[in-house]
Amino acid sequence: MNGNKAKLKYNPNNFEIIENGDHVVCAVSGKNISLDKLTYWNVDLQEAYFSPKEAQQRYEELNKK
Repeated sequence: MNGNKAKLKYNPNNFEIIENGDHVVCAVSGKNISLDKLTYWNVDLQEAYFSPKEAQQRYEELNKK
């Protein structure tokens, strides 16, 4: 990664690049995610997640009872 953070619009099955870059930052862990490795995100929150672990963590935070 060359250090340029991308700005994306997350759609249900893909994402659109709004501002060019080579990575985004995980909303939970703060880890950089290369765009070619980006697999997990939340369309409603417009957040990216490094792995299923972070996606699950955010889901649990949002659905506490």
